[in-house]
Amino acid sequence: MPSNPSKPTDSELEILSFLWQHGPSTVRQVHDFLAKTKEAGYTTTLKLMQIMQEKGLLSRTEEGRSHIYTAQVSEEETQQSLLGRFVETAFRGSAAQLVMQALGTHQTSAEELDEIRQLLDNLENNR
Repeated sequence: MPSNPSKPTDSELEILSFLWQHGPSTVRQVHDFLAKTKEAGYTTTLKLMQIMQEKGLLSRTEEGRSHIYTAQVSEEETQQSLLGRFVETAFRGSAAQLVMQALGTHQTSAEELDEIRQLLDNLENNR
């Protein structure tokens, strides 16, 4: 697994999301999923997945005549990396500003607020 894979594009994130949810898959399986929501040619999906393999985001194994692609970066690791960059660029490194903006513009459920309180309590207790 690459120690510092490049930042995935939006299209690459769609493919990674499918693989995180469904596990190792063929190009056909990924393409059929993507084609439900947008115009994408099979060869475009194939080329994108080949590029992702070169970047270290995916690995490929052969099963008979099919190539099976597997995500080489975890969902959590990718989220942390993207969020870290987002906080640095959009909120000048302030996680507090990010949270206040998110809570101020997003309808937050009572369950989500309880989870946030529990997270804050855990963070406070671990200091």
